[in-house]
Amino acid sequence: MDGTIFKIDIDKVLHDKVGKKAGYIPRFMVSWLKRTIHQEEINAFLEEEGDRQGVPWLWDCLRYLGVELKVEGRENLPSPSDGKLYTFVSNHPLGGQDGVALGAVLGEHYDGRIKYLVNDILMNLHGLAPLCIPINTTGKKGRDFPKMVEAGFAGNDHIIMFPSGLCSRRQKDGQIRDLAWKKTFITKSVCSQRDVVPIYFSGHNSNFFYRLANICKRLHIKFNVAMLFLVDEMYKNRNKTFTIKIGEPIPWQTFDRSRSDQEWAAYVREKVYQL
Repeated sequence: MDGTIFKIDIDKVLHDKVGKKAGYIPRFMVSWLKRTIHQEEINAFLEEEGDRQGVPWLWDCLRYLGVELKVEGRENLPSPSDGKLYTFVSNHPLGGQDGVALGAVLGEHYDGRIKYLVNDILMNLHGLAPLCIPINTTGKKGRDFPKMVEAGFAGNDHIIMFPSGLCSRRQKDGQIRDLAWKKTFITKSVCSQRDVVPIYFSGHNSNFFYRLANICKRLHIKFNVAMLFLVDEMYKNRNKTFTIKIGEPIPWQTFDRSRSDQEWAAYVREKVYQL
């Protein structure tokens, strides 16, 4: 470590994004944004953690958030010594604790040999960075997306993915469920001959979060406004117990040409919600 601890700095982010125009943003709005993303609390945690990295850092996060885990189906986890690599896929109800918890549980079982496919912004978190394959689907970096995914599946680590790409939304019937799963995990798991392990994670965000997400959808707002509140939702979900249900591995040979990769992705998604 170079001695520099990454800290969240909203003032710097705004200046980097809009330059001198940042000075015209009302201070009360900047203060509101800092409170919403809990800038002071998160920076205090990051400073306390110092040079901690990887799976131990994930467990520290869970302790900080007061998270208790109940793991069902642990016997379905393949042996770390079987010589095979796996793709672990899960629903994404929270956007915070779920990712941290799965990484902690699976990372502990596989002695740290896990990798997340994550937004490249998270690479700024020193403790998380060693476990990440950074993904950026926009701009010039977006052209490298297929190569980065390919490299991840060609590596020697187990892969953790949330195939929806977004955290769950409230559906018209009132249920909290993922949007349609993307097919990438099917395509790449077959190519790399990785069996797929389905995982269900319990939990939900606040009613405010789901109302906001649905309003933005109805107004055709392309920017993911709800994402701004994910850190606040994480704090709202402090001191709770979540259940992780691990299903039986699905052999990669299952995903044959009798269905399209997109249809197989939907099939695995339903398997997760049946756990």
